[in-house]
Amino acid sequence: MSSQMMTLGAMTMSQGHVPASLFSNYKLHPKAWDELFDLSCAAHPHCHAVVERLGKLGLTEFQDRRTSADLEFMNQGITFSVYADRRGVEKIFPFDLIPRIVSGSEWVRVEKGLRQRITALNMFLYDVYHDQRILKEKIVPEDLVLRSKGFRKEMIGFTPAQKQYIHVVGTDLIRDDKGEFVVLEDNARTPSGVSYVCENRIVMKKVFPQLFRDSAVRRVEDYPQRLRESLFSVAPDGRDDYPNVVLLSPGSYNSAYFEHSFLARHMGIELVLGADLFVHKDIVYLKTTKGPERVDVIYRRLDDDFLDPETFRKDSLLGVPGLFRAYRAGNVTLANAVGTGVADDKAVYPFVEDMVRFYLTEEPILRNVPTHICARPKDLAYTLAHLEELVVKPVNESGGYGMLMGPSSTSAERAAFRVKIQADPRNYIAQPVVTLSTSPTWTEEGVAPRHVDLRPYIVSGKTTWVLPGGLTRTALVKGSLVVNSSQGGGSKDTWVLEDR
Repeated sequence: MSSQMMTLGAMTMSQGHVPASLFSNYKLHPKAWDELFDLSCAAHPHCHAVVERLGKLGLTEFQDRRTSADLEFMNQGITFSVYADRRGVEKIFPFDLIPRIVSGSEWVRVEKGLRQRITALNMFLYDVYHDQRILKEKIVPEDLVLRSKGFRKEMIGFTPAQKQYIHVVGTDLIRDDKGEFVVLEDNARTPSGVSYVCENRIVMKKVFPQLFRDSAVRRVEDYPQRLRESLFSVAPDGRDDYPNVVLLSPGSYNSAYFEHSFLARHMGIELVLGADLFVHKDIVYLKTTKGPERVDVIYRRLDDDFLDPETFRKDSLLGVPGLFRAYRAGNVTLANAVGTGVADDKAVYPFVEDMVRFYLTEEPILRNVPTHICARPKDLAYTLAHLEELVVKPVNESGGYGMLMGPSSTSAERAAFRVKIQADPRNYIAQPVVTLSTSPTWTEEGVAPRHVDLRPYIVSGKTTWVLPGGLTRTALVKGSLVVNSSQGGGSKDTWVLEDR
């Protein structure tokens, strides 16, 4: 019997460990790094105390706590929308009670790497909308940037408050088979999911109060306050003493509307729609029962295209006419800045490590997944010749949509994708299949390994703060590498432990 396939129950009996009923039939994934257990089926040192405590739970008690958690989510209305699900769009967010644990010492490196990466990305955005040095020196191909759907020529020459373009970014991390965190992508436009981080923590504290108190887990509850302070710090000059900050939402039919209302409520700011705002003499105002109130900072959860029908999509009913004029005049701050999408274009992503070297003269702490850019003839030829081995992604899609998972695809699917790639190579990248790490997860068959990723959130204004942990997304389907909630994924609470 291989160590990977031996159940933890067999190990506890053979080595005389205390029986762990919750994990007694757990089998490690044969190839992936496990977040709680090493190859000998022993808990990682930083996970030992939590694994021991959880392992002593009987299955009946664990099920009772799962029921309590589900009721809590339902009572709080913690939902998300799945547009493609014919059974209805509103779903209770699937949540697994077994936490994902990261040691404090490991998090130090991750946090340092994220700060470095976001600093470089912000410098990249300033550069491409000003001198374009990185393009002129051919570090990043000019056509990839200027032809990106996220590049906004309207931003050329304009400098946002504090030179800050990315106020909130969610950078997706995965572990490779050696357990090293690598970056899968950066989400620098309107990243979502942080409300579930906060709500997951609330539920875990209620379900496992003593375990949580004993585990010295770093706080995530500070996120709304940190974001509020960051937004206040980038108010226009002269308006930074008592700025009026609002959250602009597309409305209740948006998949992340729960998060919009959650953040506005916890930051103590107004949640508004485009119709609630108007522009007069290049100043933005909020309509109130007491009359117009000037708005200084807009945390917008609305894509560039829909922000202002005068400048972008003429048919947008979600935005505010004249908003971009007010923005260019320096009378309002938009967070994130217009045009940040070029920084998370999947065809630009392979060059972020080069950006770190170029702008910071440092070696990148966090590395990327090796990526083939189909806009390059050599990479295109390789991709087309190895479709059955690669993951192929459209550069401007999100949520796990539009991908080809080569190893699990059919010949017909590959043939159809081949046509798409050849018709528009710029729109695709390809990556080798990375076996995401797994974490013990409750399934219909009991506790089993399921693949996970991690989305930490980085908040920047005058200073930068990294949320300790982030959203661990879980692929609930056996063998699936797609963790997105829109594709049937769930989540876990992420515990970053204090060093003791």
